[in-house]
Amino acid sequence: MLERIRKPQKRIPLNRAVIYSMGIMACGLITGVGVKLMDIYTVHLGNIFSQMSVWIFLCSALAVYSSTPRRAAVNVFLFCAGMLLTYYLTAEGMHSPYSMTFVYGWSVFSLFSPVLAFFTWYAKGKGTVSRLLTAGIVVVLLVLAVLLFDRIRISDLVFAVLTAVILIK
Repeated sequence: MLERIRKPQKRIPLNRAVIYSMGIMACGLITGVGVKLMDIYTVHLGNIFSQMSVWIFLCSALAVYSSTPRRAAVNVFLFCAGMLLTYYLTAEGMHSPYSMTFVYGWSVFSLFSPVLAFFTWYAKGKGTVSRLLTAGIVVVLLVLAVLLFDRIRISDLVFAVLTAVILIK
């Protein structure tokens, strides 16, 4: 049934899949350090990268450009896990304060990210289900901005548009 929405590309060899996934995890590891440094040394970039809309955009891009929904799930999880690991290790190493509430929240996000990425992969497909998934992702991005940050910011609108662009064929 799901293949009517979007057909997976040809399977890539296992060794290449492992290399791609390790590269994506390395990007997550580097991103975690970079984002923590932005939190410490910049005001605006630190604020933007603290918003959920950025991560929904990045994870959506990773998911839809993966070759299969399973690869999307693996890639997004490895990126998120790597990013969180180095973000909090950098915070700990630099004696930068952080809240355990955020650690738990982002950990839950990372644990659910494979399921979300699996379904996000199908948003790039065709038909009503694909359009509903795309609309749902963009709406959730904006609703989370209100729930977590009390309002929709300009950067949230920018990332909502960018997310819609990568999800729409």
